[in-house]
Amino acid sequence: MRAIQQESYGGPEVLRLAEVARPQPIPTEVLVRVVAAGVNPIDGKTRAGGGFAPVVGPPPFIPGWDLSGVVAETGYGVTRFRPGDEVYGLPSFPRRAGTYAEYIAVPARQLAHKPATVGHVVAAALPLVGLTAWQLVEAAEVRPGQRVLVHAAAGGVGHLAVQIAKARGAYVIGTARAERHMFVRSLGADEVVDYTTTRFEDAVRDIDVVVDLVGGETRLRSLDVLRPGGLLIPVPRGGPDPTGPATERGLRVMPIIVEPDHVGLTELAALVDAGALRVTVSSTRPLAEAADVHRAMEAGGATGKTVLVVDEKLAG
Repeated sequence: MRAIQQESYGGPEVLRLAEVARPQPIPTEVLVRVVAAGVNPIDGKTRAGGGFAPVVGPPPFIPGWDLSGVVAETGYGVTRFRPGDEVYGLPSFPRRAGTYAEYIAVPARQLAHKPATVGHVVAAALPLVGLTAWQLVEAAEVRPGQRVLVHAAAGGVGHLAVQIAKARGAYVIGTARAERHMFVRSLGADEVVDYTTTRFEDAVRDIDVVVDLVGGETRLRSLDVLRPGGLLIPVPRGGPDPTGPATERGLRVMPIIVEPDHVGLTELAALVDAGALRVTVSSTRPLAEAADVHRAMEAGGATGKTVLVVDEKLAG
């Protein structure tokens, strides 16, 4: 099969199209014919030797975690899927998975049926950012009437967190550059703060939950807007630890790293099919151009996700 092979850690140039052996599903796994693979910032960080490189292990390996495709074969004992089923998922994260390829063997319970109302390209953009947003809103137990602040509300995870929190009945405030305010409001945000001209702590208060997708000093400054007993969810790792200052002020901190979860994927698919959730795809590129996609991603500026199209016929 064709796949993007990474022979060493380094810049985008280490990603090369290669012919490799097609995997075989073991019991409890399904073989998925990949139609499209989403590209995420963590892919680039891990490729360069950061991110989850210590978990993924030494090259060579096939990068990528997001996928949408078609079940080609089922291993012994699989009951959830049959050949021909359209599925999507986030296999094995943060361990190595290998979705930048024509086929991948995946534990069946790390997949869900693809949303019926969107194609494989849109579905492939959803798993990592969607599950991250779903799991952080779920962990925060967001309820109707709560005030939720989402930093980087126009970003990959942020624009979904806004929608999911809104679907749960929260009053949602997002931070974003002025040129992205219309986009964030279109997602359902009740207020948007331009962080380039306004200190968010001067504009908002009495927040129940802060979803921090930025890190750095934003993490500690966010404590100033939380009500007593409020919750800060820091998603990026590293940076200042807010736990001590939060505890002293009667606040809570709950770090999160996304996990594969077929239940969450099923819930996300239901929201998509109900018209309550949309993921933004900024561009698509063929599998062979993975290195160029990584270069563009690291240059920044995109509003949505870039998706690698692996099977153009099935992608439509």
